[in-house]
Amino acid sequence: MDLPGHPNAILHGPHLPFSSLANNEYAMTAKTHLHKELEALKVRLLEMVALTERAVHNSIRAYVDRNQDLAEAVIDQDAAINALDVEIDKTCLELLARECPVAQDLRFLLGCVRISIEIERIADEAVNIAEHSLTLSNRPPLPFQDDITFMAHKVSRMFELAIRSLTAEDPQGALEVRNTDDEVDALHHTTIKKIIKFMVSDTPAIERSVYTINIVKRLERIGDLATNVAESVVFIFKGINIRHHTRFDGFDEYSA
Repeated sequence: MDLPGHPNAILHGPHLPFSSLANNEYAMTAKTHLHKELEALKVRLLEMVALTERAVHNSIRAYVDRNQDLAEAVIDQDAAINALDVEIDKTCLELLARECPVAQDLRFLLGCVRISIEIERIADEAVNIAEHSLTLSNRPPLPFQDDITFMAHKVSRMFELAIRSLTAEDPQGALEVRNTDDEVDALHHTTIKKIIKFMVSDTPAIERSVYTINIVKRLERIGDLATNVAESVVFIFKGINIRHHTRFDGFDEYSA
């Protein structure tokens, strides 16, 4: 436990649920200006999440349904997600400089910056998938739609779990993201092997297969980025930085 005056006390102070600031001395002035700003920031972050979830879903639908309009919509809407990323980053920096937050408020702001970066990268991967879908839309389909749809479902589930653990203030729930990431990694390797085997037997389809491999790789990357979001959730609510560790190894002993 950090003692008053210890440098880490700034970062690892009392646990302060940002959705309910009652029942502790730090929250005696509940709904202070800072807390209202944090709640507004959370709303903007969730708006960014909603747009990105839609982008990931529509990019896959564009590939499976060979829907050019949907692919172009994903690409066009990326500007709105980028704008939210910039706005959230700017707001976090202003609050850090002006309010000098401590403990969980400080961790939330630092975590919010990290999470918005990861979400913006997820949206970029959705754009990459949409662009590859546009390229493939006028060519004969390859027999991998079911594999990619199943993998996309797993990846979307990871993103959903990571965000749910944030909104529910549930770092333990973030562990589910790690477990699903293992499944996505296995699907990634299996699907890539299937496509490469197909390329060997059907050389005229090599170019289409390469684009399809890129889509599978973009999905696997989205799973990694969702895991990064989950790691930030652990940091916000447990004060534990597990980045660059072997996944969440050791989290259980800290969380006991």
